[in-house]
Amino acid sequence: MISAMSGISIGGDWVGRVIDGKFTLLRWLGGTERSGVFLAERENYQARRAALKLILADGVDASACLARWAAAKNLSDPHLICVIDAGQCVIDGTDLLYVVTEYADEVLAEVLPGRPLTPEEAKEMLEPMLGALSYLHGKGLVHGHLKPSNILAVHDELKLSADCLDTAGRARETSSPLSIYDAPEAGADPISPAADIWSLGIMLVEALTQHPPVWDRSTGREVVLPESIPQPFVGIARECLRIDPARRCTLGDIKARLAPGESSLEQPAPKETETTPAAVGESVPAAAPEPVEAIETEIGSGSLRLKVIVAAVVVLIAVVVALWLRPHQTRPSSPVATAPHQVSALKPQGAPVKGAVAHRVLPDVPESASATIEGHVRVRVRLQVDREGNVAKATFDYPGPSQYFARLAINAARQWKFKPAQADGQPVPSMWILHFQFAQTGLVVTPVEVSP
Repeated sequence: MISAMSGISIGGDWVGRVIDGKFTLLRWLGGTERSGVFLAERENYQARRAALKLILADGVDASACLARWAAAKNLSDPHLICVIDAGQCVIDGTDLLYVVTEYADEVLAEVLPGRPLTPEEAKEMLEPMLGALSYLHGKGLVHGHLKPSNILAVHDELKLSADCLDTAGRARETSSPLSIYDAPEAGADPISPAADIWSLGIMLVEALTQHPPVWDRSTGREVVLPESIPQPFVGIARECLRIDPARRCTLGDIKARLAPGESSLEQPAPKETETTPAAVGESVPAAAPEPVEAIETEIGSGSLRLKVIVAAVVVLIAVVVALWLRPHQTRPSSPVATAPHQVSALKPQGAPVKGAVAHRVLPDVPESASATIEGHVRVRVRLQVDREGNVAKATFDYPGPSQYFARLAINAARQWKFKPAQADGQPVPSMWILHFQFAQTGLVVTPVEVSP
């Protein structure tokens, strides 16, 4: 429950109230010192269930907030939470602002206390976030509040909150204390896209380690990054967290680092201008001729043109003859490593062999229970599997919003069987996560082996 200096209390006891005569509060979701969030619904409305945030209006520029929310309603990007409605209301004699958005099935801030993201999950998180930020920055907007509580999953889409956007170049107008998500220049310089890059770097470190990095704002020193962060993420985080905003990487740099084998920071190798001696036993192929038309342009027309054409034809014939003769030359007698030896060097003996699902059990979901689902109910169950492929322990990786469906999922998960993973030819224990997705139309379970 949230208490304010005005004496009003925003909390779970507000469930059942109707906001602005339109939205009924269904469930308390949480809040801060000055706001509270509820699951709400509106009858005969396209998005019946939504998230409704109530904010104390005292000390807030109400007109500026309403203007930002009105602008956010017109944004259209698949990875931005939709703003449905916004307005002002009075409850128990206290002025409040409210904003209504899509309801999220899952929030990153709820996942991280239980476990960090895997590198694969971190990449899946970054890609849509980069797209949403590119869209916002292209419209002259800055998110300004990138952190795990604002990374949301709606059905099968990862989305970024859109109820707290600001205009690039505007001065920061808040009395709230600065957090580690706020860039070093926050409070002194106008809001800029570079501040979002800083916040993205902090959030990436927290997603992979469950904790924000160590940094003391007062020292002006660079952020200390944990050694456990793998590439390319440690490189991305380091470039995001430069103290000088002008030295931070761009969204394009991050995209390039995420792309396998590509990097915006790499430069193509310069062309060689000197002749490199051929290895012993190799023939030196003749240089390819320049196009005839190009040479003609340089030397002009007349008898010289004919001479150049003839010379080019002669060189071309010489190249063809050299290529025809090359396969018939005697190969060097020195021993050369064969392909099988190269493969074995890349994959040494004793490398772990992944296990497999041998027997799966699905929950028996009554139709009456399925009918109550709005969208999807997600549950993740973590399984410790022994050397025989039996489930030794089952715990919740994420129980989801419903205790009923969580119980169905974990009871079924305990009955699964697996083909054991192997190391050095011997069965070894393994770890699996079962992703349950309940919907009115049915159930999908996706097993993922996370170790070995």
